[in-house]
Amino acid sequence: MSDRPLKLLLIDQDPIFRLGLRVALEAIPDLQITAVVESYTAALQILTEIAEQDPNQVNLVVLELGNGRSNSSQQLGLQFCRQLRALYPNLPIFLLSSISEPGLLLAAKSIGVNGYSPKGTPVSELVITMQQVVAGGFYWFDQIQTPNSSTDAINRVSTHSPLPLFKLRNNLRLSGIDYIHTTLAKVTAQLQVPGIPVLDRAILAGQRRELLAARWLLNQLLVSAQERQQDNIPMADRPPVSPPLSGGIQQTQIPPPLLTTAALQSALFASCITKLQFPLENVTDTTLEIDILREQKKRELLYLILQKLAHQLDELRTSEIEINQLSAVKSTLICDLWQAAVTDFFGKFSLIKLGNNNIEIVSVLLQNTQVVEREILNKIPLVFELYSYLLFQTEIYINNAAYPAVSQEAKTQASMILENFLIQLANGVVQPLLNTLADVEMIKQNFYSSRLISTREIERFRNELSWKYRYNNYVNEAQAIFESRYEIFVIAPRGIAKTSIYAPRNEELAKLSNIPLFVTLILEFSDAIAPRLKSLLAFLGSGIVFILTQIIGRGLGLIGRGILQGIGSVSLIEKNFKRK
Repeated sequence: MSDRPLKLLLIDQDPIFRLGLRVALEAIPDLQITAVVESYTAALQILTEIAEQDPNQVNLVVLELGNGRSNSSQQLGLQFCRQLRALYPNLPIFLLSSISEPGLLLAAKSIGVNGYSPKGTPVSELVITMQQVVAGGFYWFDQIQTPNSSTDAINRVSTHSPLPLFKLRNNLRLSGIDYIHTTLAKVTAQLQVPGIPVLDRAILAGQRRELLAARWLLNQLLVSAQERQQDNIPMADRPPVSPPLSGGIQQTQIPPPLLTTAALQSALFASCITKLQFPLENVTDTTLEIDILREQKKRELLYLILQKLAHQLDELRTSEIEINQLSAVKSTLICDLWQAAVTDFFGKFSLIKLGNNNIEIVSVLLQNTQVVEREILNKIPLVFELYSYLLFQTEIYINNAAYPAVSQEAKTQASMILENFLIQLANGVVQPLLNTLADVEMIKQNFYSSRLISTREIERFRNELSWKYRYNNYVNEAQAIFESRYEIFVIAPRGIAKTSIYAPRNEELAKLSNIPLFVTLILEFSDAIAPRLKSLLAFLGSGIVFILTQIIGRGLGLIGRGILQGIGSVSLIEKNFKRK
């Protein structure tokens, strides 16, 4: 294994995979991602700039051949590898691809590509192979067969570990850990579903403990003491592998004592990326602006916002912002993030034709900034807490308890806050579209769900949103403030769900006026009078029951008995009369 730190240039056309790969790799110690690009042209430009400044900024290029499907893009990828090998003969090339055709892979190998792994390879194994390639070796996944042999693999690994049976133990351990983490991911996702019954939660928590214990035991049995000593990491502190990310990637998480702010962010974002693979149907009783989007567009928008947030956090760290400055710039940060998401989601230079005029979509949508800020952005809860947690590892104070940043409780709460942040910001991206360009055919064809594509359904959807804004402004928000809670949206296995968390809101309560204040007074009056009214109703109810049963009921019973007895007497007299 190479002692040189990895300095990577990542090239992939899939924005979701790029984000997942970056988040997964950033948590790895001694690994630096110099740049992440989507095109070969951008990669060559970056390499040219680096060659002029410091050639050591990149020691491995990791790429996909085109988009993995188109023959023309695959040929362009091979051509790029040739160009790269000619311009930078000492720079290793590593193919991380969904391609499995032996012909293409052999062509890549003949060009001079130093290694290949399929997408979906666990990150822990992927890093080992990349280090071997950087050290001057070769790694070629054993799917390729030579023309002379149909059974032997080509150069599975040309370098070898000095430790005995390293590869065998490592493969066994990784396969076992993969299975454990697949199950662990399912159990953890079920535990995070709001409103789960207490008994089910206890059973799932027990299963999770058993899986964690099995993972620890597997590491102890299949990793030798010599290997642990080589890494200078105690076995108890070895980083576990997380559930699969987008594209089947897995992330190595840093254990709590070793967490940096960047690693904390990576772990949180990785969890969010995993959840974004769930269905995104709205299962609440509240209409959301993003409900009009097709599910894939909805997922794409949420990924985009998460990616923009990651870039924004990187810029804030670079600028060395202090925690006491966050509160002052919070609104600016949200607005900038919203504008960037609008620009990229709809396309900076995208045009639509209205009448005889071609109109830029983004310029029209950004004119609604004040409305979006007032109705959505300024009402997103716990934004300061989220940023301070990600930038400074501050503790999370939720539900009347303070949780240390590295605790599981803090991660769970931060995950919920982040998911709500993404969903509400996505609502803000779609809201101006519904206000101004909702019924444009090109918009409907490119973005809308098929069930909300007719003019009637769109108008009905807009009316529901309009009533939602009114009801929230006058009733729901005032009630939530009075009850010291926030209603937030989270991503659950069944879709977008809603839950409540406690947080002090006394300052907002003091600022209420007009109808919202009247709503709180009604609630307070209801709380004051309700117990006494219930007691009075209970007393009156008992009295009515007593009268109906003991007086009227008994009276009716006596009358009925007398009538029946009289009828019986008459029948007996008639019988005696007939006998005579």
